[in-house]
Amino acid sequence: MTTERGFLGVTPPISTAESTEREKEVTATLMEELRRQNTFESVEEARLRETVLGRVAAAVKKFVYEVSLSRGLSEAAANAAGGKIFTFGSYRLGVHGPGSDIDTLCVVPKHVSREDFFQKFEPMLRELEDATEVSGVPEAYVPIIKTKISGIPLDFLMARLALSSIPDDLSLKDDNLLRNLDERCVRSLGGSRVNDEILRLVPHVEVYRDSLRCIKLWAQRRAIYSNVNGFLGGVAWAILVARICQLYPNATAGAIVSRFFIIMYQWSWPQPVLLKQIEEGPLQVRVWNPKLYPADRSHRMPIITPAYPAMCSTHNVTASTQMIVTEEFKKGADIVDKVIVGTASWSELFQKHDFFHKYRYYLQVIASTATAEAQIKWAGTVESRIRQLVMKLEYVDSLILAHPFIKGFDQILHCITEEEVRQVAQGQISDVIAKRAKADIEGLDGASTVYSTTFYIGLLIEPKPLGAVGPRRLDISYPTTEFTKLVKMWEKYDEDTMGIVVRNIKSSALPDYVFDEGERQPKQALKRPKTSKGSGKSSNTSPDMPNKKRRRSETTQDNENGIPGLSFSSTTAHGETNGLYAPINRAVNEIKTPQLPLGENAAVATGAQ
Repeated sequence: MTTERGFLGVTPPISTAESTEREKEVTATLMEELRRQNTFESVEEARLRETVLGRVAAAVKKFVYEVSLSRGLSEAAANAAGGKIFTFGSYRLGVHGPGSDIDTLCVVPKHVSREDFFQKFEPMLRELEDATEVSGVPEAYVPIIKTKISGIPLDFLMARLALSSIPDDLSLKDDNLLRNLDERCVRSLGGSRVNDEILRLVPHVEVYRDSLRCIKLWAQRRAIYSNVNGFLGGVAWAILVARICQLYPNATAGAIVSRFFIIMYQWSWPQPVLLKQIEEGPLQVRVWNPKLYPADRSHRMPIITPAYPAMCSTHNVTASTQMIVTEEFKKGADIVDKVIVGTASWSELFQKHDFFHKYRYYLQVIASTATAEAQIKWAGTVESRIRQLVMKLEYVDSLILAHPFIKGFDQILHCITEEEVRQVAQGQISDVIAKRAKADIEGLDGASTVYSTTFYIGLLIEPKPLGAVGPRRLDISYPTTEFTKLVKMWEKYDEDTMGIVVRNIKSSALPDYVFDEGERQPKQALKRPKTSKGSGKSSNTSPDMPNKKRRRSETTQDNENGIPGLSFSSTTAHGETNGLYAPINRAVNEIKTPQLPLGENAAVATGAQ
């Protein structure tokens, strides 16, 4: 479709030419590669999703009916109150793959409250046949209930409209539906409204879907697909691909993908990406506008949603993540250039990231609790704050960038002593604990299970200046201390049952679970660098291998081969370490050892914060 101007988008197309024969050939090979990569779901799974959504739609109507009766409505009025579901995200755009979740919006009438959603609909989901892992997060920025039904993951949002009933033919396109709604409802409605607008603004939906499926797979493999961690999320990638489709309305998917990388790498950020002109609209709702709002001017890679109210889908992007994404655009552009001329294959575009091989130093952020249900919420809270830690790390001298990984690693470990609980909460897991099964602790007094999620941040450090001698200090005490304080401000934080630890490790000390089977290279015994006789100083001048000599107040981590590591300082005003390694045998008698994992180091446990 086109507008009255004769084209889609805020500017005319770059080219309206049909794709060349070569571009059609690479499109065919691209689709073959996407099938090899298993990005399409089976017919059976597609039917199961439809069945599950039918059950969910019925459950929402039942939920509204029961709440309506409790509000004093007659049975006829309760039946007429309705209730409807809308999908959004990858499922609505038609680019979901096997195992993908379904983002689902529950639209309810005005007499159904958000409290009803969590107090009544969530229990109803628990009772639903084949429903598992039901977990509500009412305090989230966009309140959500997560679950699985018949193995299909679903994320539920709720929006209460200012209507007495929700008809089956309701459309969310009308902006006036947003009148008199609270911000949480407006945000919940945004996903479905934005997706519908994107599909309306692309020239050929099938070409768009094939292109977006490719870019999503690439972004996931390169570990840059995560809004919460400061990269680009699903909406942002969807808008970027839609914009390229607008610029080349008659191109095939292969041509769209190749031009996507070239244009994105050359894009003049912070020039915003727009699919249509931003309209303020008749409603009193906050709209992205850098002229009026200073915060909008600070957005590093503004990608603006096309539905009212227009919002920046990339407000989480930091200086570090922008550098990483830009570098990945460049690498992608180099590969697709070779694909077009026939010197490379599409499979090279989807090579796995090298995050755990890329840096010499990493931060581990370990969140732990004693129950699976509490861990889901606690780990989610910690993950949502990782971006704040990254932004604080960016101000540390000698640190070029802080690179967050896009997901956490979950572990369930079984301990037989309180000392083991404390060690596990601090990320110090012996082979004995790692191999212990639940059956091994049944019936043992003092035994317990620890649930932990570990997040990683890669640290790129400036090279050591030529001629510089002695150890370098990387003072991360302020970022780590502020981060731990921030996550503990969560209203449901319980110091006796929830642990949070931040510590630095070298790449050689990364646990095996971060690597795929056979990915990690065998560790080779390296000789200690030679030293000059009598000097006691290393002759090695590698940027990240300074002299091993250091002050006691600094914490370091040397790998098993004896190679000197960088000195990480985390000294607080009290002279204690906070947020990094603390010696296990230090002040043991003073450390609080609760029944459940505290997950703190000695300084925090003794109150020296």
